[in-house]
Amino acid sequence: MIRSLRSRLFLLIVLPLVVVAGFAAVARYVMAERTSQVLYDNTLLAVALAISRDVVLSEGDLLSEQLLESLTQTLGDAIYYEVTGPGGRFVTGYTTSPPLPAAQEIASGVPTFFDAQYFDASVRAVVLREFISEPQFGGWVTVKVWQTVRQRDALSLQLAMEASTLMAVVIVAAGAFVWFGINFGLRPLLQLREAVERRSPDDLSPIRRSLPREVKSLVAAMNALFRQLSDAFAARDAFISSAAHQLRNPIAAILAQVEAAEAAPTDADLRKRVTEVAAAARRTARLTQQLLSLEWARGSNARVGAQTFDLGELVAERLRIRAADALRRGIDVSLEVTGQPVPTSGDPVLLGEALENLLDNAIRYGCQDGGAVRVEVGFEPGFVRLAVEDDGPGVPVDQRDRIFERFQRGVDDGVEGCGLGLAIVREIAERHGGKAWLANTQGGARFVIELPITAAAA
Repeated sequence: MIRSLRSRLFLLIVLPLVVVAGFAAVARYVMAERTSQVLYDNTLLAVALAISRDVVLSEGDLLSEQLLESLTQTLGDAIYYEVTGPGGRFVTGYTTSPPLPAAQEIASGVPTFFDAQYFDASVRAVVLREFISEPQFGGWVTVKVWQTVRQRDALSLQLAMEASTLMAVVIVAAGAFVWFGINFGLRPLLQLREAVERRSPDDLSPIRRSLPREVKSLVAAMNALFRQLSDAFAARDAFISSAAHQLRNPIAAILAQVEAAEAAPTDADLRKRVTEVAAAARRTARLTQQLLSLEWARGSNARVGAQTFDLGELVAERLRIRAADALRRGIDVSLEVTGQPVPTSGDPVLLGEALENLLDNAIRYGCQDGGAVRVEVGFEPGFVRLAVEDDGPGVPVDQRDRIFERFQRGVDDGVEGCGLGLAIVREIAERHGGKAWLANTQGGARFVIELPITAAAA
């Protein structure tokens, strides 16, 4: 597998050039072969005409040694010939000539070329039939001239080798220029890599460099990722800072109460101090649990791995768990389900935590002196609504906009709390693609969670 972008680009560009050069070399060899055949055929025809004239001048005698030597030196291959007179009478030349193909006819005055074998050697032959007016052997004279093709094949191979050498030089030069061009073209990416490598682990600032258009989308995605990481780290730091601040006082109070218990003069004072330590420990445990729940809700993606469940049954189960505590406080808890129940898609654990915080908020703050808590689950077209309403004093108007923020409480009424319950509720609702809000009522407080019903669940 090629992991280098530089090598991949080089191969994608050069390999097609090599393939094209291979086809070009084959085509050049075929063209060279045809060219050499035409050249040698024309030369062979000229030799046939020269032999015909020389035979006429010598009145049928053999060709002169000087002419044969000149022809062989000029053409590079041995020349053979045969001259026959009228009626096929042998005149001069070699008595064993390559036969003419059966399907080929000789036309008067038109040269006929053909390939044949002559004593296990490949030859190229031409046959020329002419009418000669001469007293001794006047009439139609046939001249057959043939020649071995070793020099012709050598010429074709030489032309092909020259063409292949030229192609190889061109490909090598093109490869060098392509490699240089790729390195030059990828220089902005290499500079970008070096700039990122020089960054410290804490540097998540956006990348601002002059880059090619094709890389800008990648850098934009990286900058978006840097922003998300920066926001996540900022949220983590804020959570750690807030948690440390919120846990500092309860832990200090527990330590102070433990020291006071150690110095208690009587058993009654000791039991009182231990009771106070236990209450402070429970408050600290509740604060820690809510801090972890808030961070869990912020860090989890409810859309991924969502389950399909019955929201009505989930609410009824949570109410049964809280029923005993509500009865001890003199609080009447009721559940009403409206609409046609359909499966809800989401995380039942997170939604159960959100309902638990709403119930705890209603029981602790809305019904301190007894009263009623009404829970409604309404199935509507496309969404489901979960509402928890109490008949307590309600939330002041000036506090309604920020009551869902972390560590924010409505009023200081002496009830222990940490101001995280409603922040957890809103975070879980938004993670499920819904929303949470405080509805306007004549008395008391009505908190509503609205969640969409996905197509799969419907």
